[in-house]
Formats: sequence, C-alpha cells, structure tokens
Amino acid sequence: MLDDFLTRALLAGLAVAFATGPLGCFVVWRRMAYFGDATAHAAILGVALALGFQISIFLGTMVIALMMAMIVSVLAGRGWAMDTTLGVLAHSALAFGLVAVSFLPAVRVDLSAYLFGDILAVSRFDLAVILSGAGLVLALILWRWSALLTATLSEDLAHASGIDPGRERLVLTLALAVVVAVALKIVGALLIAALLIIPAAAARNLARSPEEMGIAAVVIGCLSVWGGLQLSLVHDTPSGPSIVVVAALVFLVSTLGAVLVARLRQRFGASG
Repeated sequence: MLDDFLTRALLAGLAVAFATGPLGCFVVWRRMAYFGDATAHAAILGVALALGFQISIFLGTMVIALMMAMIVSVLAGRGWAMDTTLGVLAHSALAFGLVAVSFLPAVRVDLSAYLFGDILAVSRFDLAVILSGAGLVLALILWRWSALLTATLSEDLAHASGIDPGRERLVLTLALAVVVAVALKIVGALLIAALLIIPAAAARNLARSPEEMGIAAVVIGCLSVWGGLQLSLVHDTPSGPSIVVVAALVFLVSTLGAVLVARLRQRFGASG
C-alpha cells in the first residue's frame, strides 16, 4: 500500500492535520498567527544550513525553527512590540535562507518544494518522520490540554491553579517547532501558518466548546488535505496550495453559515 505515492501523501497530510488541528486552536486563541509565520519562514534558513553541513533537512529545520520560536518567546516575555519584531524576524530569516542557498553552488535544490511544499514526493522515510513528529505533537497537546487552556484563558487563573504560564508557553513553542519541521514537506514554509490557522478559524464558527473546536479543526484539516489532493490530481494544480485553498473555502462557508444562523436567530427571536 505504501508503494502508492498518493497513499503516502494522504497519510502524511492526515498526520499533519491531526497535529495542526488542536495546536492551531491555541495559535488562534492566543493570537499567535505571526508567531507561527515567523517560525515557518525560519525553516528555509534551516534548509540552507542543513544542505551546507550535509545533515538531515528535518534536523536542520527543527533546530532553526526551535531557535526562532525560543527567541520570539523570550522577546514576548520582555514586552517587545511583537507585530514589528515578528515581521522583521520572519522576513529576515526567509531572506537569509534564500541568500544562503545561493552560496552553495555544489547543491542543486528546488526551493519551490520547500516554499510551497511537495506532498506528492513524500517517501517512506519522510512518512515515518512525519507520523512520528505529528504523533509527538498530538500527544503533547493532549497531555497538556487542560493546563494550556487554563494558561490561555488567564495567566492569573493559571498561577492560582499552580500552573506556570511560562512552562505552557514553552510547550506550545516546542510543539510549533516540531510541526513546522514535519509540515515543511507537505505545504511548504509559506503555507504552514495557513494550515495552522485556517482550519482552527473555521472550526471556531462551528464549535461550542474548546474541545469541540479542537476536534472540528482536525476534521476540517483532514477534509482539506483530502480535497486538496483530489483537486491536485484532477486539475493538476500544486498540491500544497490546493490544500490551503480547500481549507479557505471551508472557512468561507462556515463563516457565511455562522452569520446566516445568527441573523435567523435574531430575526425569529425578535418576532417571538
């Protein structure tokens, strides 16, 4: 079964969707969209360093993504203006990575695969790495779900409950770095943040509780992967962007549906 490249692509995409679903909820709740974007952009610098030192791409992107996430986390704790700081860090890391690759004349690499993803080229080894990384993130989020949720709602409440908000922020930082490293092959550095944010944002229109939102985000992510691969197969579109397009369409439908339901309730409530 794993000899079929479409099967490997689907399994890899579903694994990433299971990890990005609940993690993306915390990214949305904590308004960390730029945080995820900066970490994802830094992955290209990790690719350049991995190629230069001839080490695993996964290891290189993991190290750089983790360093970027730690830097951003430290700066956030010191009260920096994060919108400007994240903008500078994100685009600087991406530019340094692209320039660094140009200094490797002996290396011939298609950077578009790392920028926009190449899920159809996932190998057995890639699939094993993606499954392991996504499983680790999912287990970590489920283990710390209650503590993460408390720290997200209120740091004062977290302190009163004996929970260290800084530790929970570190958990999210580690999880985000791992997701960036494993998702780079799927949707690429420029679209990782979209896969984190869009399914969670769409799920927020459908859920009534944090747990429901996490489950809905996973379902929407899985549907986006399946729909994007179908779109890519039938119409020969880029697979990574196709996945994000399907997720965006689901978000649009869920948003319009939520607005329609709210207006109907308001109308019938007023008439009643």
